Amino acid sequence: MFTGLVQSLGSLRLLTEDRLEVLCKSSDAELILTDLTIGDSVAVDGACLTVEQILPQGFIVSVSPETIDRTTIGQRDRTSTAANLETSLRVGGKIGGHFVTGHIDGIGRLVSSKATATSWEMRFAAPESLTEQWGRYLSRYLVSKGSIAVNGVSLTIADCDRGGNWFTVAVIPHTYAYTNLSQLQVDEWVNLEADILGKYVEKLTLFPQQMGTRQREVITPDFLAANGYQ
Repeated sequence: MFTGLVQSLGSLRLLTEDRLEVLCKSSDAELILTDLTIGDSVAVDGACLTVEQILPQGFIVSVSPETIDRTTIGQRDRTSTAANLETSLRVGGKIGGHFVTGHIDGIGRLVSSKATATSWEMRFAAPESLTEQWGRYLSRYLVSKGSIAVNGVSLTIADCDRGGNWFTVAVIPHTYAYTNLSQLQVDEWVNLEADILGKYVEKLTLFPQQMGTRQREVITPDFLAANGYQ
């Protein structure tokens, strides 16, 4: 479990088809490497990976075929050269962003990035080759003012279309400066993870289950209206 607050930038190098070397930026390496042990989880551009070997300035992880297919790790030619890094949340730690699992829902692409007086307004949409994946795994969880993790960065959706085909976020200067969002070029790909709370709500409302001998009621607009919700 992570919070979407990036601690350091790192560089990635594929050693083999399923092994990845992650080197931390020297000035921030201690934020990642202090107390890091074999078996720990690290979010690499938002993807949860398990440390298998520790290096003086980084670590080595294995990458499953699912991770390669579902994330930008297998698409380095279409992504930023630097990767956002965050170690897992510890009990009692601050949750400054939102709950991020490190399980990527899909890949998006940067459509535009525009500086405003107080932030950078960034718009993301589905790559043309991945529109079906976007529709299956992501679009229904895009909610205005809801949470989204972009390359592992916890952000709030400022706006999105009703069909979930695109969304915009406002990135504050600190986040822009200390993550790889500042390095993104138009059409570059990013990892996206929707808020896990929406997934559980969807599961509970669309798939009612038996509770003992009593069947749970399906939550519908009519049900909510009958119980005082307007």
